[in-house]
Amino acid sequence: MIVQSTSASFFAAEVARSPSSRQNAAASQANIADTVRISQAAREALAASSSSTTNNDKSIEARLAEIRGRGPVNRSQEDNDFLYANDKKLAELSAKPYNARTADEIDYMQKATGFVNTFAYLSSSEKALFDKAVASGNTAAADGISQIALIRQGGEMAGGANGTTYNSRTTEITVANIEKYFRYSIVDPSGNAESKFQALIQFMQNNPVV
Repeated sequence: MIVQSTSASFFAAEVARSPSSRQNAAASQANIADTVRISQAAREALAASSSSTTNNDKSIEARLAEIRGRGPVNRSQEDNDFLYANDKKLAELSAKPYNARTADEIDYMQKATGFVNTFAYLSSSEKALFDKAVASGNTAAADGISQIALIRQGGEMAGGANGTTYNSRTTEITVANIEKYFRYSIVDPSGNAESKFQALIQFMQNNPVV
């Protein structure tokens, strides 16, 4: 601060003694004023740009919400193109291999694309079980959980063994419940669904919940 003050006093004295110095000082002050005006204009332009960007973002979000609300059946190709071009997360998840997606990622994709949101019927612990199966490379066990999510989406009342019924949405995913209830709720003569339930049973037996 002391140096700046001394320099200012010396400059003021020189200006008082020299007409040319006074002219230069006046010119410097004019330049400063121009700079201030330019800076103010730049700030205004930046503010206008920011406002425009915000409005554009809101417009995009509104269009995305409208498209999602229509459901997949009522969407045009243009709608789908807009959805994948502007929902960055959806585009990133779509690029991931199917068997590498977590439960929350599948849940997001189902909601974003408007398809049946089966994973909304899984609890946090069941989603964690799904993620563990995916991480271990056991896609068959993960598919077994997906099948249970599909059963739950179909409604609360489902069929179990020997003509029994149960509430699929409140019945937890356990080995016993898979064997007694869930495995009977999907009729698949090919045996594919049963093989996934068996893979899930085996996975849960090898990875007991502590």
